[in-house]
Amino acid sequence: MEYETLTVAVKDMVATVTLNRPDVRNAFNEFTIAELSLAYSELGRHDGVRAIVLAANGPAFCAGADLNWMKKMALYSHAENAEDAEKLADMLRTIYLCPKPVVAKVQGDCYAGGMGLVAACDIAVASNGAFFCLSEVKLGLIPATISPYVIKAMGENAARRYFLTAEKFTAQEAHRIGFVHDIVAAEALDEHVASIVKALVTSSPNAVREAKVLVREVSGKAVDSALVVDTAERIANIRSSDEGREGVASFLEKRKPSWLN
Repeated sequence: MEYETLTVAVKDMVATVTLNRPDVRNAFNEFTIAELSLAYSELGRHDGVRAIVLAANGPAFCAGADLNWMKKMALYSHAENAEDAEKLADMLRTIYLCPKPVVAKVQGDCYAGGMGLVAACDIAVASNGAFFCLSEVKLGLIPATISPYVIKAMGENAARRYFLTAEKFTAQEAHRIGFVHDIVAAEALDEHVASIVKALVTSSPNAVREAKVLVREVSGKAVDSALVVDTAERIANIRSSDEGREGVASFLEKRKPSWLN
């Protein structure tokens, strides 16, 4: 399918979704939101895709919301604003719940809603020259729609500061607070992301998918009898699955598992 605000390419079981509005620093509008929702829905069902990279074209990763789109929203009624916000929320949730692992490759400035995109991904890598900012309060707004993902990614304490101050912060600070997993030199960004993606696509596709669900559904739960039963059931299910049996057998027989053939 052809996209207007994105490019989507699939090679060697890896899909790369690239924000492609460099003239506006990859700021997103209603069309970008709709296209991201569609792309991640389709790639999540694509049998030939085992991992997805979210990237951007140009010097900035994403400047947040497009100014022209924001001007239109300022004239919307409350009901129209709510409907519009729900589409953004649905897009972020589609990325977050995508059954395939998603890696964000942040090569430049990442502001406001752009931080929501990164936070919805499973793994985030940034160039050491990238900057981050939750700028909403400077415009009289709040980062409401992206907050579930950003707070999970950076933690409540850091969110309390950066939601309120709208300070711009470095990739090094983003790494310190846990918002990004790794920071690397700009010239090493592609290679570093490729190494992470290689680890993803060479593991059991079913196990990777279930491990992603495991983190999401176990995080924050009390370690009580219900959780003990739940996690025991999960390991029993995966051990008896086709890929679980194949993985153990291939290890004992010192051969490659079937998913690498």
